[in-house]
Amino acid sequence: MTTYTLPSPPPRLTAPARTAYLIASGDLRESANVAGWPTQARMEADVSAALAELGWEVVRANGVDPETGHGFISSQRMGLEVFRSIPADAPLIVAEAVWQYSHHVLAGLRTHRGPILTVANFAGDWPGLVGLLGLNAGMTKMGTEYSTIWSVDFTDPWFRDGLREWTETGRIVHDASHVRPLPELAPSPERDLGRALGDQLLAEKAIIGVFDEGCMGMYNAIFDDELLNPTGIYKERLSQSALYAEMLVVSDEEADAARDWLIDRGMTFRFGTDEATELTEGQVRWQMKMYIAALRIADDFGLDAVGIQYQQGLKDLVPASDLAEGVLNSTERPPVFSRDGRRELFAGRAMPHFNEADEGVAVDALVTDRVWTAMGLVPDNTLHDVRWGEEYDGEFVWVYEISGSVPASHLGGWDKAEGWRQGPVFFPAGGATINGVSRPGELVISRVFIADGILQVDIFRGSAVELPEAETRRRKEATNPEWPIAHVVLHDVSRDQFMARHKANHAQVVYAPDAATADRALIAKAAMFERMGIAVNLVGRVTV
Repeated sequence: MTTYTLPSPPPRLTAPARTAYLIASGDLRESANVAGWPTQARMEADVSAALAELGWEVVRANGVDPETGHGFISSQRMGLEVFRSIPADAPLIVAEAVWQYSHHVLAGLRTHRGPILTVANFAGDWPGLVGLLGLNAGMTKMGTEYSTIWSVDFTDPWFRDGLREWTETGRIVHDASHVRPLPELAPSPERDLGRALGDQLLAEKAIIGVFDEGCMGMYNAIFDDELLNPTGIYKERLSQSALYAEMLVVSDEEADAARDWLIDRGMTFRFGTDEATELTEGQVRWQMKMYIAALRIADDFGLDAVGIQYQQGLKDLVPASDLAEGVLNSTERPPVFSRDGRRELFAGRAMPHFNEADEGVAVDALVTDRVWTAMGLVPDNTLHDVRWGEEYDGEFVWVYEISGSVPASHLGGWDKAEGWRQGPVFFPAGGATINGVSRPGELVISRVFIADGILQVDIFRGSAVELPEAETRRRKEATNPEWPIAHVVLHDVSRDQFMARHKANHAQVVYAPDAATADRALIAKAAMFERMGIAVNLVGRVTV
């Protein structure tokens, strides 16, 4: 008789009564984990104190590593190990005060049977809110039930009431009265335009070029072909190594000519000489090589949009992709020619770039580009991180911020753009941002995401507003002063309604010349999405 060695079944763990386990998904970059740990530790202490007042104990599922000096889960393997010590039916808190890589904890969250609560501090110094929204969107995509909450200092009644609700019922119910499905659109030229553009896309199809998927662990940013292809959009799966190889054959003269074009249009660069801490001409030269290489590869494959992951792999080889990305997103940009110099590539148009290879952004950017172009509007659009916000002069003004890849038209032109060095904690090889303040104006804001097994899009209206210089400076210093900022007021959507509903860490932003045009363009965009088979949700004050 053959005898096999069978694995021993794992012990069945039991959660003590009135006890919540706590974990924190962290960054893959140890420099970020170490720098952000003091903020995370303070936030966890505040959350634990709030639960203690309700008669609950918080057990950290893993301790602080004496070698790294932090308690973040910093890899997928570590996440698997940590979840082995958590009872499968225990109440579980995922606390986030910094950016986090969702895939570090998604395996454990997918099979966890107890109530899950994601919680973040509402602060700007570290992107914990961005990380929270990304994690929430990942769990929404995979159909995992969760509750979510946030607070400035964890003492306000709204937070305490929500926490109490979770301890008593295992869930928190947020106000979703500001969201409604798209109704039957009334006949209009904009509806007809959107439907015609949708029919064209379904018939002729489009290709998005993805330079490696899964940037920074964003599971929510990967759209399966089975969901994407019915919209008329297909992927060309490309490697960042191919992009790097193409960069190596772009001449210094071509790259410098593209940089000089930006300078001639008024962009300034804060150059220094220390590669470790300052922006150098060599860093910008590499960024312009990336811009040229991306367009040549787009030409090779007939792409309609491109997305560069950057954060794994390329960050160890070359400066940040943000300058290249923002230039790609601009209709007014340095000319790029084919390798033989005979053809200008994509002349007179932007090449929509879906930052961080976020495929929800890819769908949105492609639709926006086509609708705005057909309406004779400037189609330059970009994503922003939903970073933070505070009240100013009686209304809540969001800080929408991205690491540097805005089109210059959002800032008012290239003469309003400055190139600052990316921070060494996240960008060791440096590179320039496209820094500035988004100009006042009317916005159409949206997000394509996966929920209930289908593609959906939330569309809402907002306004970019002008704040006093001192207030702008305060907000930039409270976040990342080297990054471009947009002061955004949403229309009839409160802070907490937005946070509870938004199924992504990113929001897609495009300008319209006035409110009436923005409303018309929104209708055309909604009609195109609907024609593509994407479920459309109207958020806040939207007239259709």
